[in-house]
Amino acid sequence: MENLQFIDPLLHGIKPLEKNTANLTVKQLACAGLGSILLGAVLKKTGHNKAAAIVGSLALPLLSAAVYKKVAK
Repeated sequence: MENLQFIDPLLHGIKPLEKNTANLTVKQLACAGLGSILLGAVLKKTGHNKAAAIVGSLALPLLSAAVYKKVAK
């Protein structure tokens, strides 16, 4: 077999998201999740189905992060 060399993300400055989301409060995460749902609905109503699906799919991770952060405290 060939010797495959994989790229280590930490060598290229890619850092985990925990440091970025640590500064956000539960209220901010919940508002972002609800805003994502509303924006997805508006985009779907205006006929932008693909954009609505992408924006709407962000709601569940944002809301689950808010719940996790609230329960973890």
